[in-house]
Amino acid sequence: MKVISNGSFLPLEQSRCTPLGWLEGAGIFETIKTVDGKPWALSRHMRRAVNSAARVKILLPSEELVRDSIASLLKEEIHPTGLLRVSFDASGNWAAVHLPYSEQLLPAKLGIHPEPLVNDGVPIKSYPYNHRLEILEQAREQGFDEALVISSEGKICEGSVCNILFKIEDIWCTPPLSDGVLPGVMRALVIENCDVLVRSIAVSEIENIESAFLLSSLRIAQPVASIDGRELSQSPEFRDEIHAMALRTSVG
Repeated sequence: MKVISNGSFLPLEQSRCTPLGWLEGAGIFETIKTVDGKPWALSRHMRRAVNSAARVKILLPSEELVRDSIASLLKEEIHPTGLLRVSFDASGNWAAVHLPYSEQLLPAKLGIHPEPLVNDGVPIKSYPYNHRLEILEQAREQGFDEALVISSEGKICEGSVCNILFKIEDIWCTPPLSDGVLPGVMRALVIENCDVLVRSIAVSEIENIESAFLLSSLRIAQPVASIDGRELSQSPEFRDEIHAMALRTSVG
């Protein structure tokens, strides 16, 4: 498999990339869904990368170089549905990897992560990503597909690797960034296009959740089957609306 390393093709084993597409060390990254060689919402991902880089003082390469390199990579490493990961480190190195992605077709079973998240403000998309992946792995070991992460202030934040969307008292809502929520690209699109309320959601409201989705650039909107074993209603019409919106706004 070939990857892009600082704008040039290299075999993965000769690059500084892990098999999952992150550079060694620490930095920022974007994970982007591709369908038939087209990256979804690439401009939004690039904008978020620029904002993240400014916060941690990482110097990015030119956007033209990144976009041209991605286009070349997608022609070289072909997948009908793919995971495009672009990472940038503090030394000015960057890399792009295109991996196959399997759609999450079944509703997810959610658990509640037992350790509260200390809210240090709006997080950035950064690596190493071990802590979040460990939360996900712990949830899977307990028979769940994902975990709800709760802040030390008793607010629902998000999943281990995704944003969340809840239906409570017949209103669709999602937590605000100020509660320690990653500014997800799909989350932003749903807020802008699907009449979703942004508000804090206390952990005490979990029992009032009627229906839910996991939101991410890869999953788009994955239905939630249950939270801690309590089954939720399904909302297939809203799921179809979100997926149609994602296609329309991401690739035209």
